[in-house]
Amino acid sequence: WVYDEAAGLPEECIAPGTLWKDVPMNWTCPECGARKEDFEMMAI
Repeated sequence: WVYDEAAGLPEECIAPGTLWKDVPMNWTCPECGARKEDFEMMAI
């Protein structure tokens, strides 16, 4: 799963333009339930 900062996650109250570093620490992946801390930053 890839977080798109430009799109955000409006369905989870994360506005478009929200940087990954500003996503709440208690956020979990909508697909698998992984915690934010389990994700790795990757350039694409």
